[in-house]
Amino acid sequence: MSARIRTLGVSLAICGTVLAGTAAGPGADVAQAAGKAAVAQQTDSSLTASASSVTTAEHQRFAKTRFVINAGLAAGATYEWIIKPWKAGAFKKGAHGRTSSLIKAGLAGAFAYNRLRAAQHNAQGDPTLSRAMAPLNSGINDLKHLPSKLRSGDTSAASSFDNVINQVKDAGHSAGAPVKNRVPSWEQLISGAHGAH
Repeated sequence: MSARIRTLGVSLAICGTVLAGTAAGPGADVAQAAGKAAVAQQTDSSLTASASSVTTAEHQRFAKTRFVINAGLAAGATYEWIIKPWKAGAFKKGAHGRTSSLIKAGLAGAFAYNRLRAAQHNAQGDPTLSRAMAPLNSGINDLKHLPSKLRSGDTSAASSFDNVINQVKDAGHSAGAPVKNRVPSWEQLISGAHGAH
């Protein structure tokens, strides 16, 4: 839309210059035409500046929205398939359905890691969010190898995921992008565990 406005402004300025030259006759003042062209250029410059500031604001809002969605999916997967079973004792030796719970936790861990990496990338589009997330980069990167630990039954990995998710939620809240758990579908979990965006 901003490109249309800019084009319209330039077109109107050119038409005004042409009409002024025609009305004044063949001996029209060149200075008058140059003045109108300068006004057209200023109009074009102000429209371009206005368009880029709107684009920047929209870009930041879009980055925050994507951050909230990706972090929310990571939080939902972590809670549903890692934290809840961990607190219910489903990862303990001899627990009914332990193998299934550990496999799901491993998939959820890989999914959460990939969504958190996407959320990190999204946060870079908003200066406030980027500053809030900066201290968490190493914690998120440390999650990379935890899904395999979850699958093998190492329950300390569940605690690590829980801590990082809570820190991401706090960072989002402090930057005006509150994160709520969004439990992904099983299809999203499987495709997202392999790095699909």
